[in-house]
Amino acid sequence: MADPKPLPFQYQFAAGAVAGVSEILVMYPLDVVKTRQQLDSTGAYNGTIRCLRKIVAEEGFSRLYKGISAPILMEAPKRATKFAANDEWGKIYRSFFGVSTMSQPLAILTGATAGATESFVVVPFELIKIKLQDKTSRFNGMGEVVKDIVKNNGVLGLYKGLESTLWRHIWWNAGYFGLIHQVRSLMPKPKTASEKTLIDLTCGTIGGTFGTVLNTPFDVVKSRIQAGSTRYRWTFPSVLLVAKEEGFAALYKGFIPKVLRLGPGGGILLVVFTTCMDFFRTIHEKK
Repeated sequence: MADPKPLPFQYQFAAGAVAGVSEILVMYPLDVVKTRQQLDSTGAYNGTIRCLRKIVAEEGFSRLYKGISAPILMEAPKRATKFAANDEWGKIYRSFFGVSTMSQPLAILTGATAGATESFVVVPFELIKIKLQDKTSRFNGMGEVVKDIVKNNGVLGLYKGLESTLWRHIWWNAGYFGLIHQVRSLMPKPKTASEKTLIDLTCGTIGGTFGTVLNTPFDVVKSRIQAGSTRYRWTFPSVLLVAKEEGFAALYKGFIPKVLRLGPGGGILLVVFTTCMDFFRTIHEKK
């Protein structure tokens, strides 16, 4: 059976945007915890619950949402680009290889390419977010960060960490969309809307978890590169440096809050995206 005919780009983009904003509003505090742990070399922020308590006790509850303006502005184009690019690249690859249905290798290739595409949208927002989330940050908002970066490094300074971001998103999207395809193929066909939602939630959560296992080392070095350390410049040398100086486990700093966010978060993304796409499909078919 052929895959459902993809909707026009504007529907894919809108559905991805709604999915992204929904996920970030629910999961953002875990992203703050993840960043603190990745930048910490003293062990002061070990443990997800301990880190949450420490931030609230020392800096106030609102600190858990410090820097959220950048992700909110980022999530719409980021997630919209993720899903739209995945669908568009899927059409291109199916046409190129002369197939009508998606296979798992094709789903992995499509996801990886979509991740690379998404990276170019994400980098400036990620850089701003990291600089706001760092405990030592002297910035109070997005505008101050952008002004400082452009003043000292020019407009291209907003793309610091692009290479590491590319690797982070290529691995996560390849794992995410590849696993979603595989798990869906093993699931029974849903008979009701609630069954479809449960399957999407399960597939998205498993895909998000696997993608997080694959990409966390790249995320750790990306955070350090974007935080401004001159010791970390390129992805793979930085991965080796962290492993050598701090041990292999250091490459998974922040993994618990990251997987708690992107596991269920991946499920939320897929459920909201597919629900929006089903809604848009009914509108499109009426035209």
